[in-house]
Amino acid sequence: MFPGRFSAHIEGPFVVFLIGMRVNRLWAVHKWLPVARAMGPMLTQLMSRKELGLLHAQPFLYWRGIGLVQYWRSFEQLERFARDPALAHLEPWRRFNREVGADGSVGIWHETFLVEAGRYESVYGNMPRFGLARAGSHLPAVASRETAKRRLGLQGEPAVPSYANPGARASDASAERAVPLRAPTLRGHHDP
Repeated sequence: MFPGRFSAHIEGPFVVFLIGMRVNRLWAVHKWLPVARAMGPMLTQLMSRKELGLLHAQPFLYWRGIGLVQYWRSFEQLERFARDPALAHLEPWRRFNREVGADGSVGIWHETFLVEAGRYESVYGNMPRFGLARAGSHLPAVASRETAKRRLGLQGEPAVPSYANPGARASDASAERAVPLRAPTLRGHHDP
């Protein structure tokens, strides 16, 4: 845990990929359990082979389901992982289509966002490195990173005074000015 306020920075464009499953029929364990188990080997492969392009993955639970927020270096690397028969995704995808298909027992979903360089913002208060800060750099939220508007390269004063940031050093306020930030643009992509 890092006391204080921090933000994230990542060089160049990147991809935010949300993926998950939903148990629609609780008693159809034989249908949804294989789907749930398929993600582990995929993540193991992706985390052990950084050249595949996954920067970080953060799991989350929701009612009747589990999901992942994934940060990828590029959409091309994400798609290559999904389609390459030598990698861990294609066979579980085929198996799902063959064994579950449209029977309604298990729902699967994903959303893809292509993020242009510098067109995002984030803040983390009293948190461990999390989300985009795990995929990229973890920086004190001071000076031009103090407010959401400033993190997007706009003008803006804090709506309420920021609390003391013990994680910031005096040099952070000047060194961080070199990071260009612009307004966010997300372009959704869906590939069924």
